[in-house]
Amino acid sequence: MNKESRGARVSFYTLGCKLNQAETESLSGRFGEAGFEVVPPGDTADVYVANTCTVTHVADRKSRHWLRLARRRNPEALIVATGCYAQRAPRELAPIADLVLGNEEKGHLLELVMGLPLGTPPASRPVRRIAEASPSCGHEGQVRLENPADSKRREGETQGSQVFGNTARVRSLIKIQDGCDSACSYCIVPRVRPRECSLPISQVVDQIRQRAALGHREVVLTGTKVGSYRYEGAGLGDLLKCILRGTDVERLRLSSLQPEEVSADLISLWEDKRLCRHFHLALQAGSDTLLQRMRRRYSVARYQEAVSLLREAVPGVAITTDVMVGFPGESSEEFEQSYAFCQQIGYANIHVFPFSPRPGTEAAGMGKQVDDRTKKERSSRMLELARICRDEFRDRFLGQMVSVLWEKETEPGGGIYSGLTDNYIRVFAKNGRLLSNRITAVRLVRRHGSGIWGEPVDEDPS
Repeated sequence: MNKESRGARVSFYTLGCKLNQAETESLSGRFGEAGFEVVPPGDTADVYVANTCTVTHVADRKSRHWLRLARRRNPEALIVATGCYAQRAPRELAPIADLVLGNEEKGHLLELVMGLPLGTPPASRPVRRIAEASPSCGHEGQVRLENPADSKRREGETQGSQVFGNTARVRSLIKIQDGCDSACSYCIVPRVRPRECSLPISQVVDQIRQRAALGHREVVLTGTKVGSYRYEGAGLGDLLKCILRGTDVERLRLSSLQPEEVSADLISLWEDKRLCRHFHLALQAGSDTLLQRMRRRYSVARYQEAVSLLREAVPGVAITTDVMVGFPGESSEEFEQSYAFCQQIGYANIHVFPFSPRPGTEAAGMGKQVDDRTKKERSSRMLELARICRDEFRDRFLGQMVSVLWEKETEPGGGIYSGLTDNYIRVFAKNGRLLSNRITAVRLVRRHGSGIWGEPVDEDPS
């Protein structure tokens, strides 16, 4: 480590999916092990890292905004942009970031930062590192460095290594898979992530053992398309069986599934109570004509079959989803079909987002683009439905005893803790004992803010 890096402060800002969060967790752990002090996104730091998302233009804007804030917070800091936006359009970020690294180079960030002098004006460093290679799985690509002071260019390579998360969180996110080979007409992800690839089962199991040894009570398995996990003929169900047999992790959660990936064999594994009763099952639209134009791989009927299977096999299951409004050509009738279908399903929560044209996708060039006013109106209606569904789902559990994994106090020293049930209900409770990273029994008694107020049972927390 160069002497400027020892004790330097690094701040990470993550946008987007749980896969990005998992990758940031790994990066944060590596920086901490190397002697950096990892600080919150709003603190003054020597290195600022934005792990960007590019699924919508709003995500792009948030990334640029944070990078500019970081520059104002410390003009001499090293500003880094990585992730999907950096992969898609590195030159859009070059004017506001010193290093621009796509997803392929993300794992090499520590080595790159340690090779640069910190605490010096940006103009004196080689500050324009822009990924040139397309995303890949399992090998290092080449990148081009540009020095704005002398315009010299050279190519370089760095070696990656396996990394593990830090102990700051009660749950840990583990990447088991990357890439998506689907061709949804609106989605930019296949262009900024590699072809589908999966980690070996032994590697995933080893990571979970290490996370459990570090004190994590819950592990979330994540990836671009988790249900596509396949390694040497083994699928997601085989991976889950090996994890349940080979580790003592107390909670195991999937980040998401596609409807066509839900099967009776897979869901039968939820007989093991360590598997969390929460499935994020992407819908996007409750209209077959919309699903066809989106190039989704299921129909409304197939989606309904998946929901019925989950509810029959997993009592008390929480099903959450994503719904897009304003897809090109979306008629009033198609929107009403989606709205009615969401009412019928009765989700535990709905993530609503308006269609955002992504450069190079099929949908960006489609005719009959829906105007912003209509998108806003439809988003508002769907968001109100999401609130109603969320409240109705939580109310079903009032009076019941549940187990909660407590995260932290809502205010330091206030004695009110916030945590999650295995089926993703946010619970608040007041307790004089330290509850963080413990699992306790709680009786749910009433609505409270963004969740439910609970009364802890008088027993020693686990």
